[in-house]
Amino acid sequence: MAIVLPENVNIKHPDKLFIGGEWVSATSGGSIEVVSPHTEEVCAVVAEAGPADVNAAVAAAREAFDNGPWPTMSVSERANALRRMADILRGRTEELAAAFTAEIGALASFAPMAAGGAIETLAAYADIGENYAWETSQPSVTVPGHTAHIIREPVGVVAAIAPWNMPCAIMTQKIAPALISGCPVIMKPSPETPLEAYIIAEAAEEAGLPSGVVNLVAAHREAADQLVRNPGVDKISFTGSTAAGRHIASVAGARMARVTLELGGKSPAIILDDFPTEMAGKILARTITILSGQVCAMLSRAIVPAHRHDEIAEAIVAEMKNVKVGSPLDPATEMGPVAMKRQLERIEQYVETGIKEGATLAHGGKRVGGLKGCYFEPTLFTNVDNSMTIAQEEIFGPVLALIPAKDIDHAVELANDTEYGLNSSVFTNDAKAAYAIGRRLRAGNMAQNGMNADFTLPFGGFKCSGIGREGGVEGITPYVETKTILLLTGE
Repeated sequence: MAIVLPENVNIKHPDKLFIGGEWVSATSGGSIEVVSPHTEEVCAVVAEAGPADVNAAVAAAREAFDNGPWPTMSVSERANALRRMADILRGRTEELAAAFTAEIGALASFAPMAAGGAIETLAAYADIGENYAWETSQPSVTVPGHTAHIIREPVGVVAAIAPWNMPCAIMTQKIAPALISGCPVIMKPSPETPLEAYIIAEAAEEAGLPSGVVNLVAAHREAADQLVRNPGVDKISFTGSTAAGRHIASVAGARMARVTLELGGKSPAIILDDFPTEMAGKILARTITILSGQVCAMLSRAIVPAHRHDEIAEAIVAEMKNVKVGSPLDPATEMGPVAMKRQLERIEQYVETGIKEGATLAHGGKRVGGLKGCYFEPTLFTNVDNSMTIAQEEIFGPVLALIPAKDIDHAVELANDTEYGLNSSVFTNDAKAAYAIGRRLRAGNMAQNGMNADFTLPFGGFKCSGIGREGGVEGITPYVETKTILLLTGE
């Protein structure tokens, strides 16, 4: 196949898969074309894994776990390997950033920060692993004369399935805790964003990780489903849509495979009466346009005091008008394109639905004129009823719903009236009030005054937003099994 890569991205073997420590051709000979939403042209071509390739990757990872040295290495040895990978990737930060921008139109001004954060996740888990309580001992309470040894062992072979919106950051949040725990991994990136995983695989190879510890299969849905169903996979870590998460959970449940699922959200921002109108407008307008609204933790529902609804709407519209939409390569651009044509069409459908169901389109709602590519205007719907489709379903675009509430209790009720529970925020200058309301919200994360998240801390959702947590010390927990050994004290 022809080698096509974005400018400044230097992958050695885009025409191959990384399986068992070797770069091998896909059995089908197929390829995946990556189309840039900025240029609407093919910016990369990589090998496409089929079911047979997926099975080979699982077999290689299985061999690495069952008979290889990785699970039995000391934690310090594994930590040093992760640090070597991080050092190698630091030298390729510009490539990771260029890939991110080319694949989904991420702003060139933002992409290096995203890449840098992803790289540091590897280094962070090296440190976390060296300080983790892999084994603890204590006298048995009910078995006299015995000591209980509580041991955390690697869960086994891990399928790491990442989405397209933050491909490098999310992939490293999966493989870093898995690797430090002693688990071989099979990376399955989104077909829209495979390049970062190729760079990670090259870093693993250069860092000298044993054969089969890191594998890469870029694939579409059929092969991905084969990965989830393969009995050689002990653990599935998936980030993506709730619909796909439900499918993975059902398949995994049939054979008791372990899962971590970080899924969708319809996260609320509750604005209290003490918070300034203009500031609320700026924060909400500037948040919904981050990565063109394509963030799982996006604050996409603003729940405001009914008597302030109109003034806050005016402030949001005023700020949305100031957002510069354009080429992700332009340093002045504040919002680039949405990631792909099908996502653009999905957003348009939701806008049509919002209008049909009676919400007021206060700003935006259409493609940006005069720009080639998948550009959509920052969009605000006002007078939204929480039962409307645009208030209940994840749009994954720059579309904000403004919902009036009678009082704080009503606002909390509206915030929790959703199948999701990923993120939330309370806009107030009173930290005690923010904490009190935050405790009432059925969401895995809450921040005061904006979409603030620290991914070195546990991150994940309640309800249909997922199962398990990623980030920080708790991020290791999904990749270990706990074993209790009772021994005679003194033996």
